[in-house]
Amino acid sequence: MPRRTATLLTSTLLLIALLTAGVLVKVPYSELSPGPTVNTLGDYSDEPVLSIDGHETYEATGHLNMTTVRVTGINYRMNLLEAMAGWFADDRAVVPHRTLYPDDVSADEVEQENAEQFSRSQESAKVAALNELGIDFTTQTIVDSVVKDSPSEGKLHAGDAIVAVDGTKISDPGQVAEEVTKHTAGEDVVFTIVPADEAEAARDAGRELPSQTRDVTITTGGAQDDGRAIVGIVAGVAHTFPFTIDIKLADVGGPSAGLMFSLGLIDKLSPEDLTGGAFVAGTGTIDDVGTVGPIGGVTMKTIAARDAGAEYFLTPKDNCAAAAADTPGGLTLVEVENLQGALDALELIRTGDTDALPRCAKG
Repeated sequence: MPRRTATLLTSTLLLIALLTAGVLVKVPYSELSPGPTVNTLGDYSDEPVLSIDGHETYEATGHLNMTTVRVTGINYRMNLLEAMAGWFADDRAVVPHRTLYPDDVSADEVEQENAEQFSRSQESAKVAALNELGIDFTTQTIVDSVVKDSPSEGKLHAGDAIVAVDGTKISDPGQVAEEVTKHTAGEDVVFTIVPADEAEAARDAGRELPSQTRDVTITTGGAQDDGRAIVGIVAGVAHTFPFTIDIKLADVGGPSAGLMFSLGLIDKLSPEDLTGGAFVAGTGTIDDVGTVGPIGGVTMKTIAARDAGAEYFLTPKDNCAAAAADTPGGLTLVEVENLQGALDALELIRTGDTDALPRCAKG
């Protein structure tokens, strides 16, 4: 065999071996890429993203798009070739698998946590929007979660409305611990509750809690650090709104759409057209008082926004440096710290005074 032919054959076989190894060898990495972006003022899967019943609404133009990141699943293992392609791609990010999925977390737990974060985000978005609009609503103290193997397991359930503890009416979550810790470990404490399904039905219908309650007696345990009496629940807050607000967005989890949900609700409940017809996208968590928090995968979200046609991107302050380091062409990054700041930015966009926008700066 001529030397040149032998060299070519050897090189070809080596290349095939390397490619085969690249496909077969799994690496401990996951990939992030731009996900779907959805206009909160419009429809998704033939249903309005934001539905309001029982209150006047107004036609809104333009876009207030929430953005997402597409992530490889917890059980997916990239091969070496996929990882290398991702490292060199401009529209993908390869990160260690454990940064997204800790070793002690199952796929079901990840899905449940994302769903819970999304649900809490929706609630906070509603609260922040109605607070901004000056619309009154009522709050209820509820069982937010029950600690596994605690005295409350099987007796109290997430979503139960806490009316009283030992006969003392409860008006905020902090009171629950105060009443429980009046006891010593091993003593009984009586919770007066409305079960979760009845409490949720009342909230969804905009009604007060049913007058019929249930008493649940729990024998307190002792905290490991100081022995104080505990029952093993986390108390939280639920809200009864004066009209029905429904947020529907399938196949999306996590808390990062909170800001855009709030803005969408304000736009629909206000005669003012917030965007003035502009295409605005954004991201950011939101709490009940309107504080905007950072999110993950911001660079993937800016790419998704740009690809969808957005002109402006509302960016949490703590994400600004990362987003500005690689801003897609034609997209203006607007720094926001809270809901009011986002509304101020939309006013500048609406009136054409975009030079005054608080833009993200590189770190």
